[in-house]
Amino acid sequence: MAEEIFRKIIDLLEQNKVKYKLIEHEPVFTSEGAAKVRGTKLEQGAKALVLQSKKKLFLAVVPGNKKINLEKLKVILKVKKLGLASPERVKEKTSCEIGSVPPLGNVVGLDTYVDKNLLENEYIAFNAGSHSKSIMMRSVDYVKIVNPEIDLFAE
Repeated sequence: MAEEIFRKIIDLLEQNKVKYKLIEHEPVFTSEGAAKVRGTKLEQGAKALVLQSKKKLFLAVVPGNKKINLEKLKVILKVKKLGLASPERVKEKTSCEIGSVPPLGNVVGLDTYVDKNLLENEYIAFNAGSHSKSIMMRSVDYVKIVNPEIDLFAE
């Protein structure tokens, strides 16, 4: 299933004529590990987190060097309860394991919210549905193909 997500990502990039770099590497499970094998800065990593409110799942994307502030995001989303979705729920919704979810909510059927700090990087890098495949691309192209809500909710 993760291979299917990877194909959807590549198809989306190619259909939109987006220049990208595919990086195949040893499996990584942390933002620090990913930055190291990609040869990128920690803050360039687009860390995608699947969040669950009472009624809905969302995709929140923060730079690899930051943490999500759920209180700020609750206000932005206008929800009373918000937390990380369970690993089982993440797999069920995205076909990906935690840590390999791409920051492309349009590929996995989730509304996407991106912390503005991530977009200060000219290039961002992210796991492409796998712990051993990453994509590096321009942040302006990312915004163009994902059309996320952009706000400040990382610290």
